[in-house]
Amino acid sequence: MFRTPDRLYRVLAIAEAITWTILIGAIIARAVGAPGVVVTVGGGIHGFIFLSYAATAILVALNQRWHVGVGVLAVASAVVPYATIPMEIWLHRTGRLTGAWRLAATEDPRDRRWYDRLMRWFLQRPWVLAVLLVVGIVALYVILLLIGPPGGK
Repeated sequence: MFRTPDRLYRVLAIAEAITWTILIGAIIARAVGAPGVVVTVGGGIHGFIFLSYAATAILVALNQRWHVGVGVLAVASAVVPYATIPMEIWLHRTGRLTGAWRLAATEDPRDRRWYDRLMRWFLQRPWVLAVLLVVGIVALYVILLLIGPPGGK
């Protein structure tokens, strides 16, 4: 399913936009009388997918060797409702999502960098990478839940 960075990024960009719809719908529902728990549930779903999208954007940015600014823009696009979709379209059209996962070193001197070697090690072991990402995202999610919602309350 996620044989290419393009596919993984696209799925998470769309999922992030869908969860914006869930969150916005929950906020509207609460405003017209639904219990506040709808925002808690919608916000929780959106928050988890937001963190998953950000982790995916960073992974793809490293794999595709984007400039730091492009990677930051990709992550920041999740802050604006639905902006991950035009971001994905722009990245696709500019060829920044073209190519496969970099599983093997080449003659490129950048392949000798410690973080490129580490990334290849994880990409060659996708289950280890998936578990690490899920554990990291869940840990960050729990920490953010303990801190509380944005704006207090």
